[in-house]
Amino acid sequence: MVRGRDSLQNHYTRLCANLPEEGSIRSLEGTEKQFASMHLLLVRLKTQDKRVNADQLLLFGLDFF
Repeated sequence: MVRGRDSLQNHYTRLCANLPEEGSIRSLEGTEKQFASMHLLLVRLKTQDKRVNADQLLLFGLDFF
């Protein structure tokens, strides 16, 4: 989680400058309140989704306080 849009933009810029040669990066901006009300509904995972583990995930939230 980051505090404010400036901090979020700094992380996003750094991420864009270090993109991997293969694969994908998914980015989602949201407030803490929006994150808390998120729902995840799964029926069947795609092959790529099955390979993603906790070591490969990085979460940046946006706190407007």
